[in-house]
Amino acid sequence: MTTPENAVPAPATRGLPAGKMPELRVMPAPSDANVYGDVFGGWIMAQVDIAGSLPATRRSNGRVATVAVNSFVFKNPVFVGDLLSFYAEITKVGNTSITVYVEVYAERNRLQANTVKVTEATLTYVATGDDRKPRKVPPLDELMFPQDR
Repeated sequence: MTTPENAVPAPATRGLPAGKMPELRVMPAPSDANVYGDVFGGWIMAQVDIAGSLPATRRSNGRVATVAVNSFVFKNPVFVGDLLSFYAEITKVGNTSITVYVEVYAERNRLQANTVKVTEATLTYVATGDDRKPRKVPPLDELMFPQDR
């Protein structure tokens, strides 16, 4: 059984990324783990998708749908009790699509300030209308100065 105590030590960082705010913070529950105490990869993938959709939704000014998981790397296991922080950054904006890079860090043994990067992924979302068909992503000036339109 792998537990935080007997896991192969991952390179610890000095903390969470400086100067960034997480899009999402969550602590997995026992129901999110297998019988060995490892959190299901699918559960982590769902949380990454939620975290990535948040900046995509803001940038598209509306509904988005996940159209691709371009890459997904599990770097270290996640355990029940880890406090996960999901950082998401838009890397590309197309006519209808938005690509987002997501990094996930686990704070474990918080009294010992041990922070580990556990996952990184790149996902692509497409902006959709109420009809769920692709729509153009609005230019930045429309989002920043909507009263001028």
